[in-house]
Amino acid sequence: MAASTAHSRKTRIVRGLVWLIVLSGLGAGGVAAWRYRDAHKPAPYRFDTSVVDRGRIEARVTATGIVSALVTVQIGAQVSGRIQDLKVDFNSEVHKGDVLARIDPQLFEAAVAQAKANLMAARGELTKAKAQAADAALQARRAQQLADKNFIARADYDTARANAKVTEAAIESARGRLAQTEAALHQAQVNLQYTTITSPIDGTVISRSVDVGQTVAASLQAPQLFLIAEDLRRMQVDTSVAEADIGKLTPGMEATFTVDAWPGEVFEGKVRQIRNAPQTVQNVVTYDAVLDVRNPKLQLKPGMTANVTYVHAKRDDVLRVANAALRFRPPTDMASALPGTATTTDAANKPGKAARGAGGAWRGPKAGGEGPTHKRTVWVLHAGKPVPVKIRTGISDGTVTEVTEGDLKAGDAAITDMSETEPKTPAASGAMGGAPGGGGRGMRGPF
Repeated sequence: MAASTAHSRKTRIVRGLVWLIVLSGLGAGGVAAWRYRDAHKPAPYRFDTSVVDRGRIEARVTATGIVSALVTVQIGAQVSGRIQDLKVDFNSEVHKGDVLARIDPQLFEAAVAQAKANLMAARGELTKAKAQAADAALQARRAQQLADKNFIARADYDTARANAKVTEAAIESARGRLAQTEAALHQAQVNLQYTTITSPIDGTVISRSVDVGQTVAASLQAPQLFLIAEDLRRMQVDTSVAEADIGKLTPGMEATFTVDAWPGEVFEGKVRQIRNAPQTVQNVVTYDAVLDVRNPKLQLKPGMTANVTYVHAKRDDVLRVANAALRFRPPTDMASALPGTATTTDAANKPGKAARGAGGAWRGPKAGGEGPTHKRTVWVLHAGKPVPVKIRTGISDGTVTEVTEGDLKAGDAAITDMSETEPKTPAASGAMGGAPGGGGRGMRGPF
C-alpha cells in the first residue's frame, strides 16, 4: 500500500517537471521569436532614391513655331477679267519675267483702239485750232491797218483783236484735250499689259488660287492668284517664346528643332531676330523669335510645325541632383524627430503652404530655368536614415539640377519619395494626417 502511494507521488512529480520544462521551453521560444521579429521588423517607411552623379547639364527653352519661306510674294491681278490661260501650276519653278497667266485681252484691246482714235481726233482739233488762230491773227493785223487810216470803225477793229485771242485760247484747249487722250491711251495700254501676269522674282509657286475660265474682279483690291516663294533652300521658323523665357535668347544663338514629317532628324538654325511686337493669346504673352534655316534637301516645307529647343546655358562635369529630390520633404513628425532639422530646412522649401505651387505640388527648379542660384535642402539616405543636406543650386534642364555648393557628393542616395511599408492604425493614421489603413501612400504631400 505504501509502495503504491509512493509510486503515485513520484509519477505526479515527474509530470509536473515535464510540464514545467514544456512551459519554460514555450516561454523561451516565445521570447526568442519576439526578439527575432523585433530585430527583423521592417522599417515603417520605404524610401525611393536617386544617385547623385556628375555630368553635363544644358538649360533649355522650348517653343513651337511655323516653317515658312524666307521671302514670299503674293501675285495678284491689277485688272478684272476672265482667266484665258495658265502657264504654271503648284511647285512650278519660275524666273523673273516668266508668264504665269493671261486674262482675256479683248476688252482692253478695244479700249486701246478707242483711245488711239480719240488721240487722232484730238490731234486734228489741235491742227484746226492752229489754222483758225492763224487766220484770226491775220484778220486782226488787217483790221489794225484799216483802223489806223480810219477806213473801219473802231468797234470792228476791237472785234478782230478779240477773235484772235479766242483762237489762241482754242489752241491751248486743243492741246489739253490732246494730252488727255494721250494719257487715256497710255492707261489703256498699261491695262492691256496687266492682262499678262508675270513673275517678279525667281522662285517656286507654292499656291495657285485660280483656274482657266474663272473671272477675277479687281475693283476693290487685287485678288491673290499665286503665292511664290523666292528660295525654298533658305527658310525661316517663326517661334512663339513665352515672355518668361524671351530674356534668355539673343540674336545669333544656335537652336535645334524637329518636325513631325521627319521625326528622326534634327535640324539646326540660328536666331536672326527677336521681334519686339508682343502677341497675346488668352492672356498669354509671347514674342516672335525668328530662326534662319538652311534647307538644301528641300525637306522642310512651308507651314510645317517645328518643335524648337534653345540651349541658353550649359555646364560640363558638374554635380547633378534629381529635381525630384529637391521637391521631396519628409512628414512633419519625422522631420521634427530628427536632431537639428528644425534649422536645416530653409524657409523657401520647408513643408507648408509657402512651399506649394499650383495644384499643391512642392516647388522645385523650373524646367529649363537658369535664374539666380539659391539655397535648397536635399534629404540623403545614410545608414537607412534620412539626413538633410543644405546645398546651393545652379542651372537645371528640368530633370536634374546643378549643385554649386554643399556637402553633397557623387554617389549619395538622394531621397525622391517615400511611402509607408505597413498600414497604420486609425489613431496613428489620424496623427499622420491620413485616412485609416493608408499604407503605401506617398510622402511628398502634406501630412
